[in-house]
Amino acid sequence: MRIRATVAAVSGALALSALVAPAAQAAGPDVPALPKNAQKGDTKITKAVVNGGKDIVVGTTAKKKFTIAVTATDAKGIAGGGGLLWHGRKFDDQNLSGVLAPTADEKCKKLSATSATCTVTITVNPKASWDKNGLANHMAGGGWKLFAAAGGKDDDYVFRTAYKTGIHLKRAARLTVNASPEPVRKGRTITVAGALTRANWDTGRYAGYTQQSVKLQFKKKGASAYTTVKTVKSDAKGNLKTTVKASADGTFRYVFAGTSTTPAVTSAGDAIDVR
Repeated sequence: MRIRATVAAVSGALALSALVAPAAQAAGPDVPALPKNAQKGDTKITKAVVNGGKDIVVGTTAKKKFTIAVTATDAKGIAGGGGLLWHGRKFDDQNLSGVLAPTADEKCKKLSATSATCTVTITVNPKASWDKNGLANHMAGGGWKLFAAAGGKDDDYVFRTAYKTGIHLKRAARLTVNASPEPVRKGRTITVAGALTRANWDTGRYAGYTQQSVKLQFKKKGASAYTTVKTVKSDAKGNLKTTVKASADGTFRYVFAGTSTTPAVTSAGDAIDVR
């Protein structure tokens, strides 16, 4: 059918393994013209969801799979659909700065005689990135956009090139904490150290995330919730270090709220024994 052939052509022509190179550089002369906003007949897209509505977080080694689910309606029923993520000034093969495309056919679940949800899977491979850390920076120009498409059993179809997903592709983060000395006498100084690091896709390792504000929190023994003690800024290597007075048994932790390129992360708790 037409929509399946179109989506497959775009995906197949542009896909280089799981990550796709910039269309203008990697596509070559045989790439078909990318479809613009278009509609024939009564086919409508009613909903499109990327990664279940959550940000896509990728580490340094493991491949990350996520889905694009497109729900559509047509009086004669839905025959197929799917989508891909793209970034650029506008949707054409000379202006795309990045594409994340599916590498397999869609799977459609019939919801009724006139509607269905079609899902495609995309894999992000941090070891095969064409843009490395730049992948996490593409939200600066409006973010990753969704090209969504669906087709009816009567050959009606709809293309939508610029759904705003609200989804960011982020570099995974790690956060540690260590409170010492332990045990400690009441009133003495406790040093709470730690480190905030995030995935560096250029090097394949985790590296310090510098000059970031991180909250130090404390939960008194027997309490049900943490309270914020102070805010600490990571140094030039991502390290964290501050001091507090020992007051009672309890647990310290660091909490990072996240940024547009890096997700929120909370360290494990480190218990302190005050005598």
